[in-house]
Amino acid sequence: MRFVFVHGTGVRRERFEELFALVEAGLLREIPEAEVERCYWGAEFGAELSAGGASVPGMRPHPGPEADPETAEWLLLLTDPLCELRVLAKLGTEAQDDGFGLLGAPSPGENVGNALRALPGVLAPDDELAVLLRETGLADGYRNALRTAERSDEFHAACLVAEDDAAAAELRVHTGRALVAVMLAEARDTALCTDAERDRLVDLLSGRLGGTARGMLTRTASVLSRLAQRVATQSFLDRKRGEVTSEKASEIGDILRYQARGQHLRAHLERVIGNSPEPPVVIGHSLGGIALVDTLALAARRQSPLPVRLLVTVGSQAPFLHELGALAGLEPGDRLPADFPRWLNIYDRRDVLSYLAEPVFPGDGRITDHEVRSGMPFPVSHSAYWKLPSVFERIAEALR
Repeated sequence: MRFVFVHGTGVRRERFEELFALVEAGLLREIPEAEVERCYWGAEFGAELSAGGASVPGMRPHPGPEADPETAEWLLLLTDPLCELRVLAKLGTEAQDDGFGLLGAPSPGENVGNALRALPGVLAPDDELAVLLRETGLADGYRNALRTAERSDEFHAACLVAEDDAAAAELRVHTGRALVAVMLAEARDTALCTDAERDRLVDLLSGRLGGTARGMLTRTASVLSRLAQRVATQSFLDRKRGEVTSEKASEIGDILRYQARGQHLRAHLERVIGNSPEPPVVIGHSLGGIALVDTLALAARRQSPLPVRLLVTVGSQAPFLHELGALAGLEPGDRLPADFPRWLNIYDRRDVLSYLAEPVFPGDGRITDHEVRSGMPFPVSHSAYWKLPSVFERIAEALR
C-alpha cells in the first residue's frame, strides 16, 4: 500500500527527514506492507528572504537604546491593568507606621477614592477628555474602566495605605494609568492611540482625581520596570527583530507564498500523485493539508480527478480557510466536488492551527474528524501528532 507524506510550513530538508522517519515508522507499525514516499517541497516551493532580509528593521545594528522601558511597562499594563495598584498597595502595607491621622478626617487615600467615585460616567461632548477619548477610539470603554477600577480590590487596598500626600500623589498617577490601561486592553487593535495621547489621557484622569504627578519617580517603578523589560515581548522584538524574522521567515513566508503562487506546489503534487503506481493515501500536515485539499478539489472540478485512496489532513487549516473563502480549490460556501476522495481530518484541541472539517461540510459522509491529544501546549502540539500511536491507528482503521 502506497503513502505520500506532504509536510507543512517552515519545514526544510533536515527537519523533513526527522518528520518523515516518524511518519514512516508509525505507518509501518500499523501497516507492515506500507510504502511511504517523500514529498518534500520546502526547498523548491518554500519561501526565502531573497534580499537577505533587507526589508526588516533591526536586521542591521541600530545605534539607539536596546530597550524602551516605557513601552515595556505599558505592555505589562495591557496584560494586567491593575498590576501597579497591586504593587502600590503591597509597598504601602510594608511602609505603614503607627502614626495617628486627624480623627474624623478622610485620609489622602480616601480622598482619591471619593474623587474616582465622583467622576461622571458621561462627559460633556466638548470636554477635552471626551474629545481625546473619541479621537483615540477609547470612548466606549470609559465607563467600564471607571467601574473596573472603583470596584477592584487593588484600588481599595491602595487607597487604604495612602496615608500622606506623597502616597496619594502616587496613587493618583497609577489609578490614571490603570484606567487608560483598562480602556486600551478592551479596545485592543481598534484603538488609535499614540504614546503622547496615552500620556495626556493619564494626565487628565489623574488630574481629576486631585492633581497630577506626571514624571514623578514612583515606588512601583523600580519593582515593575525591570520585570516589564524582561517579560515584555515588544522589548525583546525591538532588540531581536532581525534575528526573529530570519528564523520565522520560512514559516510565515511559506504560507504567504502559497497563497500568492500556490499553483506551482499544486502542480508538483499532481505529478507526484499521478506518477504513483497505485492510488496512494496522501497525508498532509498543516499547509501540506491545505495544498492537498486544493489540488484534489481543483482536479475534481476539472473533471479529471486524481486517483487517491484516502486523504488524511493532520493539524490542518483547510476547513478554516474554506470558511474564510480563502481556498483556491473551492469557491466560498461550495461543497466538495463529487469526485473528491474520502477525507480523514485529524486534530488536537490544544493545537490552535487545527480545525474541524465535518461541520464545514455538513452531511458529507466522505469526511471524518478524529480528535487526538498530545497533552502538550501550542506550538509543540502542532508537531506532536507524529509521536502519537493513535494517529496511525486511526489511519489504519480508515483503510480497513
